[in-house]
Amino acid sequence: MTINSTRLIYVKLFNRLYIIKKAMNPLTETWQIHNRINLYLLDNIEEANLNDISASKGRTVGEQFAHMHNVRLMWLKVADPLLFDGTVKIEKENISKDVLITGLKASAVAIEQLFEKTYADGKIKNFKPHATGFLGYLVSHESHHRGQIMLALKQSGHPVDKKAQFGIWEWGTR
Repeated sequence: MTINSTRLIYVKLFNRLYIIKKAMNPLTETWQIHNRINLYLLDNIEEANLNDISASKGRTVGEQFAHMHNVRLMWLKVADPLLFDGTVKIEKENISKDVLITGLKASAVAIEQLFEKTYADGKIKNFKPHATGFLGYLVSHESHHRGQIMLALKQSGHPVDKKAQFGIWEWGTR
């Protein structure tokens, strides 16, 4: 039996060659679903509403998404500088749906690569206790900001429609 980098397993059994797709790293798969939820929410927000802000002030909706992206970059810089190289921080002055989508997709791929690199030993450099804890941290942090985004939109008179409100919980279909 041999395994190659494309996650295929080649097995020779009774003089026949079988190709079996190896299961994806569950941390990577969970991260991908989580990121698709973020993009789904962003897709359901009008461009003009990226400037909405909650009654308690703080970041605008667009700044919340930019912050999530930028925190990913902060962690990449300390956990694996090679994955950080070439990434671009999203500045407040440059926020648009296109910039946010591009940034979130790029930083999500870099985080996926980080999880893939750490699959063998389960450790993330400069994060304790382990890669699963790091995934929990990222999901918790970004879900907190998704809640702030939903609240800011609601308080500004631009709530996300009911389909999207329920859709962010459909992990099995995202």
